[in-house]
Amino acid sequence: PVTDGSRELHSLCAQLEFLLQFDLKEKRSFFGQRKDYWDFLCQGLSRRRQEHEGVRFVTSLDKLKTPVGRGRAFLRYCLVHRQLAESLQLCLLDPKNLCEWYYARSPFLNPQRRAEILGTLYELDGVTFHLAL
Repeated sequence: PVTDGSRELHSLCAQLEFLLQFDLKEKRSFFGQRKDYWDFLCQGLSRRRQEHEGVRFVTSLDKLKTPVGRGRAFLRYCLVHRQLAESLQLCLLDPKNLCEWYYARSPFLNPQRRAEILGTLYELDGVTFHLAL
């Protein structure tokens, strides 16, 4: 199993975060806080399901104060529960929402790249992650 001490885990998480932040449009909350991929994921998942367990778990963690911190915790939760590909796929189903959050260079807006990314993420479902949440 992959644990918190794994060098590959840190690289994987950094790459996932880079991918989710690449060409992300700058948005701000009502109070001026910059929105991040966490907000994109929450919005995308709320349109598809009643409530995602990962979102519920992350929002229950009082220590997390920033969208980036929440996003990182969500990625880890999804890796442990083998839900990363499915969760991201649900967020990528709505082209209008994608265009609202990402500029044209985002690989999520390219159908071939999107399929490659999701295919690779679905392969991660076969990997066991034992991470501190």
